[in-house]
Amino acid sequence: MDRYKSAKNLEKTIKLAHVKTGGRLLRNNVGATKIGNRFIEYGLGKGSSDLIGWTTIEITPEMVGQKIAVFTAVELKTEKDRASKEQINFIEQVHKAGGLAGIVYNEEEYKKIFENFCK
Repeated sequence: MDRYKSAKNLEKTIKLAHVKTGGRLLRNNVGATKIGNRFIEYGLGKGSSDLIGWTTIEITPEMVGQKIAVFTAVELKTEKDRASKEQINFIEQVHKAGGLAGIVYNEEEYKKIFENFCK
């Protein structure tokens, strides 16, 4: 599958695909704006992924069939984009903490985020 040229189209595709998992992804805009003499920062912080949310996972029978929400982060990239060191670090930290995360250029790469989870 080719890489997307439009970040907005990739975002829509990934959000629609993720709803089918029972989870939810929300846009995480990061930045700052000046209001009067103060800077107001917004978003989760530098390097945090474009889409943040959860993936619903059903626990095995020995755990009473409970469902849990697993933190999920998706960094969207178009054909000319590259991940920054901060973005790569954020993805690595989510993995280390037991969450799902990845950098995706298309829907196939998005699906790879979930391939090895629960195996």
